[in-house]
Amino acid sequence: MAPHTATARTRSTTLTRSVAIAAIASGLLLSACGGIPFMGKRDDTAARTAAAQAGIGVNAYLWRATLDTLSFMPLMTADPWGGVVNYDWYVNPQTPNERFKATVFILDTRLRADALNVTVTKEVKDASGAWTSAPVAAQTETDLENAILTKARQLNLANAG
Repeated sequence: MAPHTATARTRSTTLTRSVAIAAIASGLLLSACGGIPFMGKRDDTAARTAAAQAGIGVNAYLWRATLDTLSFMPLMTADPWGGVVNYDWYVNPQTPNERFKATVFILDTRLRADALNVTVTKEVKDASGAWTSAPVAAQTETDLENAILTKARQLNLANAG
């Protein structure tokens, strides 16, 4: 047998062993994500929350609740990584002389009241038909935040069961 064939065979065997070791190590690292049996019981709630969070950078329940709660308004932009949802002007057919615009900021990955901030802008038509800024009732933003939080909690409970 030629010496270069033996060297090639040794390199091939070394490469095969390296790939096998890397595959085993990867498997062990990935299995560690499932919890360590001798370290106590695994928390299924945390696993469900982590699964619900997959794919976006903010709390999935707050995100879904925001989209559901304000679905009557036209969606302008939505950034699931930054947690910002912008809604375009909405005119209620019963009050055509006023319109509202909303922006929702989801500030955390946890389902918490302080992880949500809603801002609302209001405009009314003046005598000439032009839109002008108007004050928003102080309770409006709080009511929207509470509605979103209530919906998020309902989604969380439905997912837990």
